[in-house]
Amino acid sequence: MFKKKEVLLLHAGNLWDFGAGMLGPLFAVFTEKIGGSILDITWAWATYLLVTGTLIIFIGKLSDKKIKKEKLLTIGYALNAVFTFGYLLVSSPFHLFFLQAGLGIATALVTPSWQALYAKYEDKKHDGYTWGMASGSSNIVTAIGIIIGGMIVAYASFKALFITMGIIQTIAAIYQAKILNKK
Repeated sequence: MFKKKEVLLLHAGNLWDFGAGMLGPLFAVFTEKIGGSILDITWAWATYLLVTGTLIIFIGKLSDKKIKKEKLLTIGYALNAVFTFGYLLVSSPFHLFFLQAGLGIATALVTPSWQALYAKYEDKKHDGYTWGMASGSSNIVTAIGIIIGGMIVAYASFKALFITMGIIQTIAAIYQAKILNKK
């Protein structure tokens, strides 16, 4: 029922969501650990959403005319992995704001490209199930990621968490890059 590229998008997206989800609610704890306040947490998250929201519109339009969606998706996944490893270098709220902006750029590259490609490759006869699978599996793997991320921080450290997240994001980027294959 699922087409090859649709499955590829699902698996890569789930890996990405799993890796990103590992930080989940620990974001607030990490922000406080680097000397941030409640306002720093809100500004960091708002920075991510503002950058993502602003650029996602522009990149969506760009993907329709100038740059192939597959390339934007690949660049976004790779950039996300780089910025995920960037958490290892964050030592102040200012660094965190910069990192969140970078992750916002990566997300803006990925989201409209992923959605447009998924819609292109979806099984039109089962579109409800197809999109249900995308949303449902995303929520499930993110929940699992949150639990595992909490365990990593509880039993190891944030450094171990960020290395694990970065490795997972890198695997997602490499796996997703298969979509560039013309076959």
